[in-house]
Amino acid sequence: MIKFITGRIKAIFYSIKGAFLLLKTEHSIQAQSFIALLFVVAGFYFEISDIEWLFQVLAICLVLCAESLNTAIEKIADFIHPDYNNKIGFIKDVAAGAVFFAAIFALVTIYFIYSVKL
Repeated sequence: MIKFITGRIKAIFYSIKGAFLLLKTEHSIQAQSFIALLFVVAGFYFEISDIEWLFQVLAICLVLCAESLNTAIEKIADFIHPDYNNKIGFIKDVAAGAVFFAAIFALVTIYFIYSVKL
């Protein structure tokens, strides 16, 4: 039981470490985090409802998760095959497409929340 608990604590530590590494090194995550912060401030300013908060936080988390996974896929692909390769390029494009879908969801969510408030 103790081994299980210490394992979970280590896992939490590594996930926090990974989040800080992303924020420290990846410009796309930095930009998206800044935009997320702006919408959190806007949420307080416009006093959005609990349901609107739920969707806004979901959209923010979805974009950040998709971008994090995209970054991991790109780093692995670059490590495995540092030179340009059509198959690796395809994989990286598909991973970037996931970020695109998340961003579209976020934009639609933000539109529905803030269009009535402006």
